[in-house]
Amino acid sequence: MSSDIACKLVRNAGIAMIFASAAFLSACQVRPLYSESSGVIEKLSSVGFSPAASRVEQQVRNHLIFLASRGAGEPEKPEYQVEMHTTSSVADTLLRDSADTSRAGRVTVSVTYTLRAATDNHVIKAGSRATTALVDFPDQQFAKQRAIRDAENRAADQVAEFVGADIAAALSR
Repeated sequence: MSSDIACKLVRNAGIAMIFASAAFLSACQVRPLYSESSGVIEKLSSVGFSPAASRVEQQVRNHLIFLASRGAGEPEKPEYQVEMHTTSSVADTLLRDSADTSRAGRVTVSVTYTLRAATDNHVIKAGSRATTALVDFPDQQFAKQRAIRDAENRAADQVAEFVGADIAAALSR
């Protein structure tokens, strides 16, 4: 007799857990970042970016403009303004035993940004992102400089993707 009561209690507890988890999961609101219902695409197309101070910052800026406007270019009168500062550094990683030169390295591009509303200068989002690209150093000096530049471009494009996602997430709220 007591085993029947225990079975009923376990079954009722299981049913109650199913209903509780269903109620909990129904409260979750997962939606695509670039969904049309959130209006984030229109908001992104009205974002302006500060002028670039360096070649790497210009690479980040160009990629952000392309991501935000879907290839349409910067808006004439932006509703939002992004001010950013970009730094780039090169570090040697694999030193040759026979010489004081390196065979490989890494290029790190860091961006610090602030997203503001253009009307009242209210800060919507501020943050920083960094990305590292690996690079092989050839023996020729020009080829080494070109490899570093290519790695800076790769890292700049990648960090622009991260910053663009941060801006889209902030504007979707």
